[in-house]
Amino acid sequence: MANVPQPIKRITTPCRELKDHQGDILAVAVFPQADEHRMVTASYDKTLRLWDLKDGVVLKKMRGHHGKVETVAVSRDGQFIASGDLDGEFIAWNGGTGEPLTKTIKVHSKQIETLDFSPDGAVLATGSWDKMTKLWSTKTWDVQGNPIGCDADVNCVRFSPSGEQLAIATKNNIQIWNPYTRESIAKFKSAITPAWNFSLAWTPDGTRLLSGGSTSDPTIREWDTLTWQQVGDPWSGHSGQIHSIAVSPTGGLVASASQDSHVRLWCLSDRRAIAMFKASNEMYSVSFSMDGKHILCGGKDMIITEWAVPGDALQRALEDHAMNKILPVNMTVRNACIIGDLPTAEKILTEEIRADGNNYSAYANNSFVVARKGDWDNALRDALKSVSIQPSLTGYIAKGIALCGKMQFKEAMKAFDLAFMFGGDPQTIHILLLIKAVALFNANQHKDAMLRIQELASACPDADTLTCRVVEAYLNVQLGVNSLNDAHHDEAADNFTAAIDTGVLSSQLAIRFKYEVFAVLFGWDLKSSWQTANQQRCRALLLAGRLAEAHESYRYTMDTSDDATKVRCLEWSTAFKQQCNALYAASGVVDPSASGDAAFAANEYDRAIELYSAAINLDSATDIIFSNRCKAKLNKMLWEDALLDAKKVIGLSPSSYLGYELKHAALHGMRQYDEAIEAFEIMLSKLNDSPDIQIRQLCQQYVSRSEAEGDVRRITDDYLENVPHRLINTSTGHLCDQQAQIHAFETSAGYKELVSSMMKYGSLRSERIQNVVLMFFQYAMLSHRWEGQEPLLHDIQGKSVYELDPVDGIAKLKSFCKVARDAGYHWAWSDTCCIDKNSNIDVQKSVNSMFVWYRHSALTIIYLSDVLPSSKSGALAKSVWNSRGWTVQEFLAPKVVLFYQKDWTLYLDDRSPNHKECDVIMRELEAATGINAQALVDFRLERRGAREKLQWSAKRVTTFQEDIAYSLFGIFGVHLYLNYGENKQNALGRLLQEIIAHSGDISCLEWIGKSSEFHSCLPANITSYGAPPFPMPSLSKEEMQTSVSSLRDAGAANLASQLYTGLEYLTAPRFAQRRLHLPCIVFRVTEVKPKPGQERGSYITYEVKAKGLCDLLVTTEDRLVAFSPANPTRRTFFLVHPWDRNLLELQDFAELPNHAYRAQNMDDYWSPPSSPLDDSYGRSIESHLRLIVHLGQPFSALLLAAQQWRVEYKRIASDCNIIAQVKDADSVCDLMDVRVLEIV
Repeated sequence: MANVPQPIKRITTPCRELKDHQGDILAVAVFPQADEHRMVTASYDKTLRLWDLKDGVVLKKMRGHHGKVETVAVSRDGQFIASGDLDGEFIAWNGGTGEPLTKTIKVHSKQIETLDFSPDGAVLATGSWDKMTKLWSTKTWDVQGNPIGCDADVNCVRFSPSGEQLAIATKNNIQIWNPYTRESIAKFKSAITPAWNFSLAWTPDGTRLLSGGSTSDPTIREWDTLTWQQVGDPWSGHSGQIHSIAVSPTGGLVASASQDSHVRLWCLSDRRAIAMFKASNEMYSVSFSMDGKHILCGGKDMIITEWAVPGDALQRALEDHAMNKILPVNMTVRNACIIGDLPTAEKILTEEIRADGNNYSAYANNSFVVARKGDWDNALRDALKSVSIQPSLTGYIAKGIALCGKMQFKEAMKAFDLAFMFGGDPQTIHILLLIKAVALFNANQHKDAMLRIQELASACPDADTLTCRVVEAYLNVQLGVNSLNDAHHDEAADNFTAAIDTGVLSSQLAIRFKYEVFAVLFGWDLKSSWQTANQQRCRALLLAGRLAEAHESYRYTMDTSDDATKVRCLEWSTAFKQQCNALYAASGVVDPSASGDAAFAANEYDRAIELYSAAINLDSATDIIFSNRCKAKLNKMLWEDALLDAKKVIGLSPSSYLGYELKHAALHGMRQYDEAIEAFEIMLSKLNDSPDIQIRQLCQQYVSRSEAEGDVRRITDDYLENVPHRLINTSTGHLCDQQAQIHAFETSAGYKELVSSMMKYGSLRSERIQNVVLMFFQYAMLSHRWEGQEPLLHDIQGKSVYELDPVDGIAKLKSFCKVARDAGYHWAWSDTCCIDKNSNIDVQKSVNSMFVWYRHSALTIIYLSDVLPSSKSGALAKSVWNSRGWTVQEFLAPKVVLFYQKDWTLYLDDRSPNHKECDVIMRELEAATGINAQALVDFRLERRGAREKLQWSAKRVTTFQEDIAYSLFGIFGVHLYLNYGENKQNALGRLLQEIIAHSGDISCLEWIGKSSEFHSCLPANITSYGAPPFPMPSLSKEEMQTSVSSLRDAGAANLASQLYTGLEYLTAPRFAQRRLHLPCIVFRVTEVKPKPGQERGSYITYEVKAKGLCDLLVTTEDRLVAFSPANPTRRTFFLVHPWDRNLLELQDFAELPNHAYRAQNMDDYWSPPSSPLDDSYGRSIESHLRLIVHLGQPFSALLLAAQQWRVEYKRIASDCNIIAQVKDADSVCDLMDVRVLEIV
């Protein structure tokens, strides 16, 4: 509220300290001229200092006292300085030069405690502990007349602003004297005995005298100078003797220096302390600078301390000065006008006019009083008289008000315009404009008046808007009263609401001094305006039939009333509730609460809220009604309102769990999840602590915070197993390990919402948890070509990528993170900086996990640095990115990819969410890579098809030779250790060995070129897979059926079944320790001879014959010894048909048990079934015969040469496919020699 007292500002740092004295500083006096910036100080070092306040330098050190200087004063015109010391001596000084005008004069028998010049500078008053006050002529520096006997030690003397009175503070009392006649005007007790009266200060208008007491009563008291009665309560706050009081030049602020080492700043109009300055020691003297913006004080610390007056205090002082300027009226008249005692005010003013017929202020003030009575003619008469005596601000205001009352608006505006000539300062003009608007309002010019106030509020400085709002609020109250009297109930309610909504009215409204002008001039009762506005709004709403709003207004009135107001409103409150109950009864609602329950049950939540509100607003509030209304509001998603009701339930029934359950629901709806979780934990504790066993059992349907967090953590940990362990936070640009990622998740709103929901709904499905985890940890991966200086882990660790210099790879990384962030992803990964290249373990884990990371990424961004902006289709195919080994898995693994050009715009300007769904891009990529469209879009890890995958990478290159193999780990689903330096043959060999060992896929044996040093069956280079495999002929359905029929007619069924059974139980290939155990059909080579004329470089073509096979040619670098049946050799050669289990037309053999047969010949495989019911016998004869047909087709053969002891074999590499075929398909069964050969 605008009118609630503000806390005291505590200020400990001065804006300046001036040092030069060598003793306590007892007095500080500022020269009173506006153009002067000087100050004089007195000290126990027996000297004075004349200071330049602009530069803070000493202009003159003034010496001459024999004793410690106790006090100093400066005349109003700055011509004289006077100082007094503890020896009872004083010196007069030239105010301009600081030179002494007199010698040291002994004027008192004891110390001179105080000095003051009369306003005209003609008289100097001195006060001493010798109980005497003396008056001195400043012309002769002789004493004038007899001393004033004060009967007690004199502590302070001060002339009134007019010079007609002299106030003297003594140990026992305060005395008011006429300094010219030496007549005593008043004597009165001030400080409470045994306290002394120690300091005095007059307000500039002379209407108030302030006095300060000693330690026994360290208060300031305010005295009315007409009646010499105390005004208000003492100003308390100091804890030690008040040595000095000063009033600001405008009269709005008061400063007091105390023994308690504090200087307090007070507002004169409301007697409140607004600031407190903490000094280092006891303060003896205080004074304002002439502009009122600074306070200067001296004390025991031998320093003159300068403090800045807070800006709001200065503004307050200016406002109060404006009020005094507009209404220069004595306090008795002012108070009589405020309380409405107009006869008393008129009587006093009439007496003033009789006493002085030229008192223009009295005529103007009387005009105000007469205008209040509606006597516009006499009001105008007095205003005109005032202006005729002396034109003034007050006189023209009075004239303007009177003319408005007489509806002479044009003339009234002229009068107000003339008043502006005397306004001067902005605060006075501001108040004058408001007075002008109020005068128009009172003359029924409501619209014009309100418009003026609103325009003024929008145009005036912020500090002045409060006054505008107060005036606008009060006038809205008046409009509401008028509308209510005219039976315009809706309009009245709106007016009262407008007044209340300004926020400036309060049941505890303290009427600031600056608002008193409206009370004096127009009779405003601001103190009761809040009560009037609220009560009349309730009445207007009731009469308008807006029953629910009337209840709410009533409840607002009661809730915002202080205790005293509630007592005053008791009778009105009772009557209002009776009216409401009568209206409800007339509409059939006897019990609003019960009717609310019925509406709630019918899902009529708005009606339920209305009825529950009625019950609550009519003082029938219980925790049950509040909880029911809260539930209705929750169903309407009125979260903030529901929270208020939940808090009411808790307040009414603190031991119940219900209020906390509702509070949780409201806070959850408001997305204040921390508070929601806390509320739910309290609810669970209330359930557990309940003495009712049934209530305690309710806990079973909920889960605790720790349980909910544990469930989320388990799912999070499971998910993060397939997520890179370092990611860049795209919001901050910082690299985060998984602990930091988890911390970010657990402090996110999504996590807290999930935990809050899980606690409430214990059976929350794990899919929901997984979705929340997935949404938070979704990350984007970067696929790119390394270029130039790429940022490594140590380059960005502990830094934000957004704050690094955008050079080389940093610029690329920064753009990548921004694109990922703009796409809505919290996290991003780049292989350049998210892997610790100095850690073998980190590199090992990353390479083996990379395919999975790309597979689980929400988006993979492929950056084509060599594809220029606005490129046409085909640029992607030419990009170097397509030639790199690592990029194969980086494209195949992810489900969503986007291609970006050099300037980070989308390739082909394709703005679809996934470029894998763009036919144009996929066709281009298929043509460029040779990878079929299905694999490009939806690559799947399968045990078969190894040969095709190897062909995809056959022409790709990598920086390190081993990476051509390491980069394929992911697409084959293998995990191997990295061993940079082993060479590419070893790396590729280990990969192919692992593929065959785990998948049984022997298609990777189909290659041409040189054998690897790792194993003879494997190529030395991946380029050996570049040529497509031999396209095996496929039979049509009709051709197959014809061949099967032919075999059946030939009686081959039994042999076919035997062969089928043997092959079905044949073990899968085994490859370990560089030894391949290969199941195959063996054909013994019977003759080898070079073919004449077929030598080609290092390659020789041989004619080869094998038992059961058609003759064929083999071209190889190996030198084979020719042999034949006529010229045999001891070395054995085989042409073998590696066994392909797919020919059995069964399910994938990988799903069947792996029989570790170690037999090396057919007999080991063809042991008879254990039972005639064996499944092999039940297989279709058709399948068996189709197998024979397949085996009769051409196949890609391997040429093997037996090693020592004929136990091991080596492959003889060929530079072209070796295509073999049995001679007679009808005799296939007779020719089949099935073995498992060990190849090295």
